[in-house]
Amino acid sequence: MDEAYAALTPDHVIQAVESSGRRCDARVFALNSYENRVYQVGIEDEAPLIAKFYRPGRWSDAQLREEHAFTRELAAAELPVIAPLADAHGETLFRDGPYRFALFPRKGGQGLEAGDPEQLYRMGLLLGRLHAVAASGTFQARPRLTAERYLDQPREAVLQLLPSHWLTAYQDVLAGIRHEVEASGVFDWPGLRCQGDCHPGNVLWTRDDGPWLLDFDDCQTAPAVQDLWMLLCGDERERRLQLDELLAGYETFRELDRRELALIEPLRALRMVHYMGWLAMRWQDPAFPSAFPWFGTEACWSEHVQDLGRQLERLREQGRNDGWQSLN
Repeated sequence: MDEAYAALTPDHVIQAVESSGRRCDARVFALNSYENRVYQVGIEDEAPLIAKFYRPGRWSDAQLREEHAFTRELAAAELPVIAPLADAHGETLFRDGPYRFALFPRKGGQGLEAGDPEQLYRMGLLLGRLHAVAASGTFQARPRLTAERYLDQPREAVLQLLPSHWLTAYQDVLAGIRHEVEASGVFDWPGLRCQGDCHPGNVLWTRDDGPWLLDFDDCQTAPAVQDLWMLLCGDERERRLQLDELLAGYETFRELDRRELALIEPLRALRMVHYMGWLAMRWQDPAFPSAFPWFGTEACWSEHVQDLGRQLERLREQGRNDGWQSLN
């Protein structure tokens, strides 16, 4: 059993938050989060705060502080992002016993409406502004998008759980995906500081201010389009129309190298591999089997291998149409 959060009781959460100099009112509500543990904590005579306890061992202190510094840099440029709060000494990363945590202001909002043109245009404006700021600096501690992180480590985790009769099919399709993804040049692209996991679940839509971006836990150096493509949904025609709205907003503030559009399908393939690897790596955490009861079933492996096979065909088709040639 994963003991990472075994000692993180409500009393411990209150104790940790109060160690930052605040006085809790004993109201602690767990919020949906699997990689980390996140709580809304009531504060006496103040608005509630969000306390985020980081999974032990995942990121170094330097990586977490660089994430915080990046988010606060964006907030200082008046971008609508949820940045961590600092103490009187400018510290944003706190420690209580074995846990490191950060505190954030609570922000209300709704999710994005799938495919909504106006919301996509507003997201494009936000991401164009974000990348204009991001391009002015570089990460030193945060990781890059690499084959090791998005192919090798997930593959090894999946192989620990994969039934033997799926072994050959899984390894064959993954070898094909590796070949096509590497040929695309995605790992060689210089990239810039990105939010890294910009899907609709990491966006709050507010009636007055439009979109707010939260959770920079996966910020990394990656192609700019990494922060765009996960906002698209539907069939190919719908995604093209949505992409037009995103780019119309984005390029108000920053031009996108259109060669990056050829990286969308390779990035989609990497996310498919990485997601299953993430579930496999975390399967001993008690929160995961209850939240993802379908994972590890025969139907799960069958669907995953078939999905990877279909994605491989998309990559090969794009490569046959000289999709990779312009990137190398």
